[in-house]
Amino acid sequence: MTAERIVIIGAGLAGAGAAVELRERGFAGEVELLGAEPHAPYLRPPLSKGYLAGDDDRRSFEVKPAAWYAEHDIRLRTGTRAVALDRVARRVTLADGATLGYDQLLLATGSTPNPLPVPGGELAGVHLLRTVEQADALRAALADGGRRIVVIGSGWIGMEVAATARTLGNEVTVLMRGEVPLASQLGAELGEDFARLHEEHGVVLRAGAHAREVRGEDGSVVAVLLEGGETLPADVVVAAVGASPAISLAAEAGLDTGDGVHVDARLRTSDAAIWAAGDIAAVVHPVLQAAGYRARLRSEHWAYADKTGPHAARSMLGDETPFDAIPYFYTDQFDLGMEYTGFAQLTRHAEVVIRGDREAREFVALWVREGRVLAGMNVNVWDVADEIGRLVRAGSTGHTVDLARLADPAVPLEEL
Repeated sequence: MTAERIVIIGAGLAGAGAAVELRERGFAGEVELLGAEPHAPYLRPPLSKGYLAGDDDRRSFEVKPAAWYAEHDIRLRTGTRAVALDRVARRVTLADGATLGYDQLLLATGSTPNPLPVPGGELAGVHLLRTVEQADALRAALADGGRRIVVIGSGWIGMEVAATARTLGNEVTVLMRGEVPLASQLGAELGEDFARLHEEHGVVLRAGAHAREVRGEDGSVVAVLLEGGETLPADVVVAAVGASPAISLAAEAGLDTGDGVHVDARLRTSDAAIWAAGDIAAVVHPVLQAAGYRARLRSEHWAYADKTGPHAARSMLGDETPFDAIPYFYTDQFDLGMEYTGFAQLTRHAEVVIRGDREAREFVALWVREGRVLAGMNVNVWDVADEIGRLVRAGSTGHTVDLARLADPAVPLEEL
């Protein structure tokens, strides 16, 4: 580990995790951590959950206390945006015109929430949710209750915001393009479980509803106009219509990109001096490859950032180990807590095996094809995610399970 400079562009969980790993692994050179936001790195999941509800303190989800970086000789530059990358000279140009040289570079630029692509999407009262400032603004709009909230989008962020907004005493309507929420992630059958959960708590779900326009008065939201002509009164609109990986810096520098920045199994890009981690990293994943799935893995869930950042750091220091972590994420909605482990990409047309009490919302769902476990979701059942991950990994190499035993809660997962 010779003295050199490693520059990390992106001070989210992936970038901060890489910086931490570099120091913990004994790297003695310079570490520059550049973040566009004016804060020390923090975790994003609480923004749609506990922090939005007012339950979590701001400091409770920092990656490290702000003072930690200087104490470990990491130069954290907040409010700093990289605008260009010269791969030949190995220099990064910053928004203020300054340049910064590097020996090795990690791109961890994250994702950008998609704006609402309809007229009126820029009105006051239309909210996106990605940063702590956006969470603060949305929390201020929801906190006192009694407001009419229209959530456009029924993915994880949309449904978490809907649950939080309803818990705070607001009227909530969710506009869904499909028939049930979360269908693209969980399938229609299990998406229906989340639909029932929300409807039991008073959330109105509108299937096949498309916003045509957000209408305002004096610059503020008053209604959402649907295709077909119906008007929904609204005080607050939340645009939860997905996010796009922030890959322009990489693409303009000539790195291989597509749906993300293409990296090998060690998270190295097409430039031998540059790595990528977090939301933007599209990796050749060995478990997916073993299962016959040839596309790259890219994930916007926090666990992917949590795993890829440190892995990239180790790779930069010479570790040849391929990245093979099993994807994981979680959600909290009303009284339902859920963890999902595995590859949603593989579950289309798979059989769903339920073990436990689905009506009581205490069960494990496992997606299985030809006896191989592809993914699992535990709902209000805890301490099983690691075993589900083990079954998914084993399934990629041909291990099969007996479905009757898999469905029996009396049979421990570790015996399958």
